[in-house]
Amino acid sequence: MDQSDRISINGIDIHQAVIGAGQPVLMVHGWGADIGLLQPLARQLAALNYRIYMFDLPGFGESAPPPEPFSIFDYADFCRAFLNYHDLDAVRYFGHSLGGRLGLILASDHAQRILSMVLSNSAGIRASLPASARLRQEIYKMARSGLLNLGATQTAERLRQRYSRRYASADYRAAAPVMRQTLVKVVNQDLLHKARQVAVPTVLVWGDKDEDTPLWMGEKLEQTIPDAALIVFEGAGHYAYLDFPQKTASIMHALFNAENADAEA
Repeated sequence: MDQSDRISINGIDIHQAVIGAGQPVLMVHGWGADIGLLQPLARQLAALNYRIYMFDLPGFGESAPPPEPFSIFDYADFCRAFLNYHDLDAVRYFGHSLGGRLGLILASDHAQRILSMVLSNSAGIRASLPASARLRQEIYKMARSGLLNLGATQTAERLRQRYSRRYASADYRAAAPVMRQTLVKVVNQDLLHKARQVAVPTVLVWGDKDEDTPLWMGEKLEQTIPDAALIVFEGAGHYAYLDFPQKTASIMHALFNAENADAEA
């Protein structure tokens, strides 16, 4: 059974899709993406007798934005609300990039809801800024704060706009105001402490050409998560699972089967 429709969770209008029949798998997309980019992998998994649950996170795709800026923990709570909506006590999990951040939280703070997970090119490690960038950022913050203290709000706003145009990421510039604040909250949250607490078997799928979440981040997560394995796809970029959907589905199927075998032993 395939279903794509709209539902309301916590008062937010959400676009969702449910594909296939079998063991439930929750799939969560990355920043700036939507469930459309999960479909190729979802179709592969559905053919292996899994029932795939996907939704556009608030503020992405066809879902309404959150009423106020979300933190990464707000998004994790929203994922749990989505599971509750569908009466899913426990699921297998797949997350890409931002969805990887959510997986780290769900599999540490709510491990009873996640049986095992595969993360592709997961975000969650806060990379250190170069010294020059840190200095530039501090000077900007001091200048803007000084202008605001003097009551020069318009000048402070023009400074913010110029700084954003020159130095802000494309994601930040493209986002609506509430999502810009959300982005700042999300990317500034380092989740290595959550990775240490992940309590489920985890496979990390990565592309060796990833420039957004470089391979060293996958290696660091493999070292940090107690029960983790890293699989690197040569030639793949930030969307490694999308570059190799059939291979990713096979890896997920193997992990889920191993988990079932352990449960029956």
